[in-house]
Amino acid sequence: MKINVEVDCTPEEARRAMGLPDFTPVHEKYVAMLTDAFDKGGVKPEVLESMMNSWSPMGEAGMTFWRRMFENAGRPGS
Repeated sequence: MKINVEVDCTPEEARRAMGLPDFTPVHEKYVAMLTDAFDKGGVKPEVLESMMNSWSPMGEAGMTFWRRMFENAGRPGS
């Protein structure tokens, strides 16, 4: 026996239905702080790239893969 259930809802509705906390205010504050730091020159692009490299799987090779994929996706005929 196979039963399929399809739920049509927004991510917000799904979050509430599962009882997950709403981190929207925290996210908005974080983005505002990061944007402010970039605008004031407090965060250098090299530091951000280094941080992203440490988060990505396979380090630099993983970042290169994703960078090339996004660059090629914008080209005609891709």
